[in-house]
Amino acid sequence: MDLSWSHQPRTRRRTLAAATGLAAGALLPPGHAPATAAQYTNPVIWQDFADIDIIRVGDTYYASASTMHYSPGAPVLRSYDLVNWEIAGHSVPVLDFGAKYDLNGARGYVRGIWASSLAYRPSNRTFYWLGQIDFARTYLYTATAVEGPWNRLTTISTPYYDAGLLVDTDDTLYVAYGNTTISVAQLSPDGRNQVRTQEVFRTPSGVGTLEGARFYKINGQYYIFLTRPANGQYILKSSSGPFGPYTMRQVLLDLRGPIPGGGVPHQGGLVRTQSGAWYYMAFVDAYPGGRVPALAPVTWTADGWPVVQLVNGAWGTTYPSPAVPTPPRQVTPMTGVDTFDGTTLKPRWEWNHNPDNTKWSVGNGLTLRTATVTHDLYWARNTLTHRIQGPTSTATVQLDHSAMRDGDRAGLALLRDSSAWIGLKRDGGATRVVMVTGPTMDSNWNTTGTGTEIASAPVSGGRIRLRANADIRPGTSRPGTFSYSTDGITFTRLGPAFSMGNDWRFFMGYRFALFNHATQALGGAVRVTRFELSTP
Repeated sequence: MDLSWSHQPRTRRRTLAAATGLAAGALLPPGHAPATAAQYTNPVIWQDFADIDIIRVGDTYYASASTMHYSPGAPVLRSYDLVNWEIAGHSVPVLDFGAKYDLNGARGYVRGIWASSLAYRPSNRTFYWLGQIDFARTYLYTATAVEGPWNRLTTISTPYYDAGLLVDTDDTLYVAYGNTTISVAQLSPDGRNQVRTQEVFRTPSGVGTLEGARFYKINGQYYIFLTRPANGQYILKSSSGPFGPYTMRQVLLDLRGPIPGGGVPHQGGLVRTQSGAWYYMAFVDAYPGGRVPALAPVTWTADGWPVVQLVNGAWGTTYPSPAVPTPPRQVTPMTGVDTFDGTTLKPRWEWNHNPDNTKWSVGNGLTLRTATVTHDLYWARNTLTHRIQGPTSTATVQLDHSAMRDGDRAGLALLRDSSAWIGLKRDGGATRVVMVTGPTMDSNWNTTGTGTEIASAPVSGGRIRLRANADIRPGTSRPGTFSYSTDGITFTRLGPAFSMGNDWRFFMGYRFALFNHATQALGGAVRVTRFELSTP
């Protein structure tokens, strides 16, 4: 398309360590831009948005990201300046890909929405999302506005792994995809079927794995942008059409990134501004928080290859702000207060697997009725999650627990494959506030521990405030701490600091999570009247 409109898990991320070698890129003048120039700071979004695809439609920029087992999936972010972003909606309204995404007899952890593609088709003024699920088939959704409604257009039997969708200048739809062996498929004019697929490139053994395709047509040339997980970016170019032949060039390798302790920026997309300037939005491995977006300007060589602009041999922490028209409005902040008014959840929220929609409601707060009888948080349905804002942030929840029943467990968690939570246990007619650590999963995402109560205190009345603070700067032993308040003024620390893990294999970073599940029988409920995400 004209850009003005614009794995197996163990093969996807080899390392989290930030390398110190230089990339093949041009240097900006040493030091900073003149003091009078507006600048932006990387990461442009310090939240977990990975496998980015980015486009511009008119004066608006959109980006899509992976969400694995979270529902709704494939969030669409919106910006007017490439720096300030909001979550506008989700391309996949429900993960209706099998019972495991409902926590019904099986679980979909680290499955679901992997690297996928977002495109816009000017001929019918429609957005397209395309992605493969479970290495089995590809799904394509469409919408005329990113807020939705999004509807499934088709299912294609070929699983387009790590796909990049191209709307060519003649309106033909092409898909680049694959791991190491890269192929291109042509879709029918209505996008519902595959017309042709052909291998177009086989990665040299000396390069290793290439995946994460993004497909572009720029100045009559076809480009497939590919990542070498987790420390490189390469690009293929064809002057002979979408099916090649292609030649390859390295864009970056072992490039120092903008986040101390974080990884090499890679796996993202290219976008052109209204004035013709180019930018590359990549993600940086930054666990325990996840994979966070960083932005750098790009120039082009005379013979048509992109070059990332560096600062002192690295992806810059700061750059001059993109020259774009004045935004029509400020975007909605990704932090702040939610009182769960209205009739739907705001797009900042995603469930852990699909929810049971008969067991929750919004309006006058968020009501979570127990949906599962279990002692295992990882099996509990209707756990609602929110990304953590880096480098540190605090989530505070006001909770009405007066309708809890014996055996119920409700609270606020730091959720990942090793978790901890603060919340309420109601047993024998009495309610206690507790801190629990030790819900854990193994590398096959089976539960290995349901948690141990570390500290507790009795509580009376029907309302409490729970608080979790998370430090998600990359590194080992980053702390999460918990506290509570019965008067809304004084918070009391509960339990020791929880050490958040930084292993990459779960892919998604830690999240704040609201939960309520039963251990004896269904029927209880809690009401969240206020959620606040704040930064220091």
